[in-house]
Amino acid sequence: MKQIIQDLRKGDTILEEVPAPQVKSGQVLIQTTRSLVSLGTERMLVEFGKANFLQKAKQQPDKVKEVFNKIKTDGLKPTINAVFNKLGQPLPLGYCNVGKVIAIGKGVEEFTVGDRVASNGNHAEYVSIPKNLVSKIPDNVSDEDAAFTVIGAIGLQGIRLINPTFGETFVVVGLGLIGLITAQLLKANGCRVIGFDFDQSKVDLATSFGIDAVNPGTGVDQVKYVNSVTKDIGADGVIITASNKSNEIISQSASMSRKRGRIVLVGVIGLDISRADFFAKELTFQVSCSYGPGRYDEKYEQKGEDYPIGFVRWTEKRNFESVLEAISSKSINVNALITERIPLAEYDKIYNDMSGANSIASILEYPTKSDEPSRVVSFGNNSYTGTKGVIGIVGAGNFTSAMILPSLKKCAASVKHIASSGGLSGTTMAKKYGISNSTTDYKSILSDSEVDLVMITTRHNAHASMVKEALLAGKHVFVEKPLALNLIELTEVLDVYKKSDKTITVGFNRRFAPLALKMKTVLGSSNTPMNIIATMNAGFIPPEVWVHDMEVGGGRIIGEACHFIDLCNYLTESKVVEVCMNAMGVNPKENIDNASILLKYANGSNAVINYFSNGSKAYSKERIEVFHQERTLIMDNWRTLSGFGFKGFKTAKTAQDKGHAQQFKLLVKSVKNGGEAIVPIDDIINSTKATFAAIESMKTGTWIKVD
Repeated sequence: MKQIIQDLRKGDTILEEVPAPQVKSGQVLIQTTRSLVSLGTERMLVEFGKANFLQKAKQQPDKVKEVFNKIKTDGLKPTINAVFNKLGQPLPLGYCNVGKVIAIGKGVEEFTVGDRVASNGNHAEYVSIPKNLVSKIPDNVSDEDAAFTVIGAIGLQGIRLINPTFGETFVVVGLGLIGLITAQLLKANGCRVIGFDFDQSKVDLATSFGIDAVNPGTGVDQVKYVNSVTKDIGADGVIITASNKSNEIISQSASMSRKRGRIVLVGVIGLDISRADFFAKELTFQVSCSYGPGRYDEKYEQKGEDYPIGFVRWTEKRNFESVLEAISSKSINVNALITERIPLAEYDKIYNDMSGANSIASILEYPTKSDEPSRVVSFGNNSYTGTKGVIGIVGAGNFTSAMILPSLKKCAASVKHIASSGGLSGTTMAKKYGISNSTTDYKSILSDSEVDLVMITTRHNAHASMVKEALLAGKHVFVEKPLALNLIELTEVLDVYKKSDKTITVGFNRRFAPLALKMKTVLGSSNTPMNIIATMNAGFIPPEVWVHDMEVGGGRIIGEACHFIDLCNYLTESKVVEVCMNAMGVNPKENIDNASILLKYANGSNAVINYFSNGSKAYSKERIEVFHQERTLIMDNWRTLSGFGFKGFKTAKTAQDKGHAQQFKLLVKSVKNGGEAIVPIDDIINSTKATFAAIESMKTGTWIKVD
């Protein structure tokens, strides 16, 4: 299928060929007929992509600060690699999509195949969208009019926040696409509407809708105008839909408001607010968040959990429906906003010039297709016949791009397939690393007899089931940690593994780091007790992010702290027999990414893993201290190792290396030559069970034995 993307590194806007997505649980698969180009929002993204590195840095000063902090802790090369990897990930454009439902995911009951729907899907021939971001289109609303649904909901949410009542006077600053819809919706609500814009053609169009529209460029003083037409009372409210970096807009908005007036920001402006402007009138100011309640809420958007209508009357989906009803009843006229209609193949007529001059809304028209959408895109004519160690990768996220593929490239691995849920990220990586096939159907990898090794890098809740499928398909498996999220999943995986002759490798890469290998060498193999203090300055992750969801990510202890449990197992040459964990706070169950884990080992060793998310990013992210036989080792952030009390060893330094390259080198060699698993399965099981025991210990407040 075709999809419009923005290359953030080179600045090109591309019509890319990518595999069509599979319909996901809780979603509907839509074949697109129309989509609307939001010239304001998309122009910002396109211009950012075309900017040079210095211009990009000026636009994102907070990111620049993060880069400098990362250089201090991780070093220059890893930081540069991370920055270029981020810029190398293209951005899908568009969020106003209309089409026909062609498939329905599990748990979706309100839609049927053939329904015409509006959604926030991208500019792509096929999109899979969660049900709470999709609304049915009334029969008397055309597809191109319905394409205004999402952009209309943005304006409508601003109106919800300003809470208009019949007869009030409102000012709309900026009569672009959102501003013109906002003005019409306010008028339909029984309000008097004054609009300001410096584009006379937009002013004229607003006037045709019955809006009192004015062009300040003709010399009209906006504040005096509002005061004159409101008999010096001022506007009851101001909705700012403009895009301008100037601070003058917010100041003028305050000046033209009445006492206790309301100001809502929908657009993007300078926000150096003067207290004096707001103080005397006791004005209120609020920023509107996109389409409405539910936006960016993982449970609402991705899991389909609706808010009770008695408590949240207007969610983003209900805002979609309200806009469609307004279009259906002719309360607003969106068809008059269409500047041009362009076939998808000629997309560059829009994106080559997004200056916005005399343009309001551009509609992309999609070709009619009756064939089943292809879920594989192939590149080149690589032959893998007779090749050993052929790899298929399931998952094309940031870790795959930043770490796995560069490491596999270094060891000349043969990667035949890469699967991604949406198709775009996998296609980008396939083209960059010479992978033969990009697919959205991971099962095609399992059925390929030439594939020897399946690498799984998806979200954590899919790991156990995919490992089982890969083993049953006769493939060796590499899975990024964790192997499983609970004991039931682990048991099911092991039942399949015991009947298989293939290996399982979990991405416990720290044991392969150069400094970890050096630590093991200087400590020796006496198998005598030692004390280890391991600190992970993991960094804060907002609570709504999926890793915290115990059903999806398993939490950060199961999902990340397992790295250090395995490393401690490796250094002690023993197994965990008992675990105790305590988390920070009065109610530690709500704060399990700030915890200390105590590990008791079979050979008498002790380890303390401090997993903290409340530390400074300027401090080292990882630190290991080992105390053994009157000797001490201190490893700092996988860059330096210091020894105290050792004969012949004091320090070792290296560029930051957490062992990924060596791990994949050994893995590929093992699969090609038929060797043993590079991480013993007993170590994998013990480390995994220890994470489960840590969570159980926190819940019960007791030590938990590891079977």
